[in-house]
Amino acid sequence: MNFAFKKKNYTLIIIGLAFIISGFILMSGGSSENPEVFSTEIFSFQRITLAPILVIIGFIIEIFAIMHTSKENK
Repeated sequence: MNFAFKKKNYTLIIIGLAFIISGFILMSGGSSENPEVFSTEIFSFQRITLAPILVIIGFIIEIFAIMHTSKENK
């Protein structure tokens, strides 16, 4: 049975998905108890800097996992 990718590719795909999901989880939230009161918690380091970096790293890992070929295939 021939698969499109090797085990290393699938492992990298799962790692990339974990980065993307964790980035989106860190971006979520920031709602306030009272909708009429503005919450400055949405401007935290976690939501503005860390989460987008994790998502971008995840997408880079996904691209690498799809494009990577092992030396056995060459």
